[in-house]
Amino acid sequence: MKLSQFYNQVYAWMLRTGPSFLLGAGVLIIGFWLIRILSRYMHAHMFRKKIDPSLTPFLLSLTITTLRILLLISVMQIVGIQMTVFAALVGAIGVAAGLALSGTLQNFTSGVLILILKPFQVGDNIIAQGQEGTVQAIKIFYTIVNTFDNRMVVIPNSKLSNEVIINVSGTGSRRLDVEMKFNNSIDFKEVRRTINNVLDDAQNALKIPERRIGISSIEPDGYKVMVNVWLNAHGFVDTKMEIQEQIMTGIKESGLKLPGL
Repeated sequence: MKLSQFYNQVYAWMLRTGPSFLLGAGVLIIGFWLIRILSRYMHAHMFRKKIDPSLTPFLLSLTITTLRILLLISVMQIVGIQMTVFAALVGAIGVAAGLALSGTLQNFTSGVLILILKPFQVGDNIIAQGQEGTVQAIKIFYTIVNTFDNRMVVIPNSKLSNEVIINVSGTGSRRLDVEMKFNNSIDFKEVRRTINNVLDDAQNALKIPERRIGISSIEPDGYKVMVNVWLNAHGFVDTKMEIQEQIMTGIKESGLKLPGL
């Protein structure tokens, strides 16, 4: 009699919960299938958009794992498993982890934004946190900058996403400004002709944008000439010194004199 009651209870339980289990199993199978299709689509889309290779696997893994967790929670709800205690436990762990890793998470989020938005890329020359140099690597949590005097600087990504960054090579060219003073007895037209000849022969001076040579200020004992010439952003410092040396040499060879020379 007891065995018969047991079978009846099991049968009643199966009738009561069987449809929920079947529905949950169907949702689970279809859900995993859809997630797999979404994973392939995301991978192809990221490849077409040329998203940073170091970021693609992480974004795919994060998205797929999150979707799978949400799918499992949904299936558990369909089956009838109570999630109250589980949700409270996950919430408590999340709060504790967030407090313990707040700085790390901020750097992580900033790294993802930098890799997606690309305010600078590997190879760019930037000025950030009082440091100027070439970006060697962009990691999830930090960025490595190699300064022009060969120092490796590791900058947390949160500092780069929340503060001003100057990308000095982002446009491909930079303007060099050179100011010189001449006596009033020296003809400005001759000065301009001499400097133009020097810059015409300078291989590293760009023709576009067009350079400018003009009088920047007039003083009682002379006038100042401003030269604006565009150079390639990469190698700017070396080219700057070369161009200034060429201008100085050209002025001396033309017979023009700067004060004190």
